[in-house]
Amino acid sequence: MTKVPIRPTIDALPAYVPGGKPPAGKVAFKLSSNELPYPPLPGVLAAVADAAADLHRYPSMMADELVAAIAAFHGVDPSQVTVGAGSVGVLGHILATVAGDGTEVAFPWRSFEAYPILAGIAGAAAVTTPLDADARLDLAALAGAITERTRAVLVCTPNNPTGPAVHQAEFEAFMDQIPSDVLVVLDEAYVEFVTDPDAVQSAPLLDRYANLVVLRTFSKAYGLAGLRVGYAIGKPRLMQAVRSATTPFSVSGPAQLAAIVSLTLQAELRERVAGVIENRQYMLDELRRQGWQVPDAQGNFVWLALGADAAPFAQACSNARVIVRPFAGDGVRVSVGEKAGVDRFLEVAATWA
Repeated sequence: MTKVPIRPTIDALPAYVPGGKPPAGKVAFKLSSNELPYPPLPGVLAAVADAAADLHRYPSMMADELVAAIAAFHGVDPSQVTVGAGSVGVLGHILATVAGDGTEVAFPWRSFEAYPILAGIAGAAAVTTPLDADARLDLAALAGAITERTRAVLVCTPNNPTGPAVHQAEFEAFMDQIPSDVLVVLDEAYVEFVTDPDAVQSAPLLDRYANLVVLRTFSKAYGLAGLRVGYAIGKPRLMQAVRSATTPFSVSGPAQLAAIVSLTLQAELRERVAGVIENRQYMLDELRRQGWQVPDAQGNFVWLALGADAAPFAQACSNARVIVRPFAGDGVRVSVGEKAGVDRFLEVAATWA
């Protein structure tokens, strides 16, 4: 055994559990990872193939062309944008920039399972607050958990894995309570799927709150999960510091080009998102007709609060060749996939309702 000491914080980290995959040699519907059930947008694969000819070259270290494209898309200055290997990678660099030993990172729970891991890697203690009875983020409780050691607060909307979105009025009230030296990260990984008219609109808030950072990804609606591209938008001084903590060349050349092309295909994106939303509503309607109590779903997934039955239910789905994502003791998250997979899942759900 190695005698090299490991930081106690790292030894104590919870394991990140990816969505399950079908067993080797078996065909199943994978509804466990919130992936888009479609290939990349038209033209993206050709762009990636062209970029592959330069695989012997380093890409742009800080993805300057992609940063410029994202900034133009959002109407901000490029100095306000930083990119990384997925939104998880960007968040890790953000927390490394602002947190550290003896500090705290606060977030509701249950939420995105990478949060406690990234807080621990940064050396901070994770402080959690419970969701409300409707599986929504309780922002009042979260604001109440802030102490003089808090360096960052993480707000996931729509919340992964439970589904509801944070509303504009409640988020503004929340921000007005947060000390100006505490960073608030608004994680909008699933924002393209939101239809709730009261959901928070982050763009006008970036000017109003200097301690706000918005986190986005190309992994979900854009269908680039396999290329790992995420980004953050915030104040230039903070983004410059995050870039200093970012792994050089962390976004590959093909990934950068795929993201740039994807941004130009908004009409095609909206068409695909509309199909996912239609399938999501179908899932919700059928589950509620069966008798399930399902929270509002604003991402590309639905949540079943099964408690101790989460693992047995997931196994029943697996037996029917549908792979879902159980969270032991809490519930099961089911991604909105192709219609045939959704119907297979609903058949299993009906036997449990």
